[in-house]
Amino acid sequence: MANNEYDRDLCHSLLTTIALVFVGDSGVGKSNLVRQFTQSEYNPTSKPTIGVNVATKCIQVDSKSIKVKIWDTAGQERYRAPCPYYEGAVGTLLVYDITKRQTYDNVKLWLEEMRDHGDANIVAMLVGNKSDMSHQRTVSTEVARSFASENRLSFIETSALDNTNVELALQSILGEIYSLVSKGN
Repeated sequence: MANNEYDRDLCHSLLTTIALVFVGDSGVGKSNLVRQFTQSEYNPTSKPTIGVNVATKCIQVDSKSIKVKIWDTAGQERYRAPCPYYEGAVGTLLVYDITKRQTYDNVKLWLEEMRDHGDANIVAMLVGNKSDMSHQRTVSTEVARSFASENRLSFIETSALDNTNVELALQSILGEIYSLVSKGN
């Protein structure tokens, strides 16, 4: 049996599955972040998600194997359903594009949706994507970090294009979730 077949079989037999939801406006790079994390690839011709896509990946957190189920949601209002993807989700990544101020301003709406439809103990991270385009930045790191702090969110900037901090973002939120789950919270 090839290693990837063994890994796939192991992944499907794991008891611990953690569900994460990626939300944010259309075009902020959610699908490419998910693709980078799960497949180590970037698609420069990625099209907006219609409805929701689901991806999985097995990872190690504190020497435990965990299956991560990721809901990649549509950012366009017309494709948004009444939030069934929050059911069972223990983490949310609120993604905005650092070069498009409106996508950052809309994070407040995504945060409100998460708080209205997600579990009271859901762990959330604010993700400023497209850090490779910092020369076109319209949202300062300091402003975003302050917003995250005020709203009890962790914060990171990423680039799906050059894979900057993608793995770190996911490992960070999953580590936080795993720590809370291990403590019984």
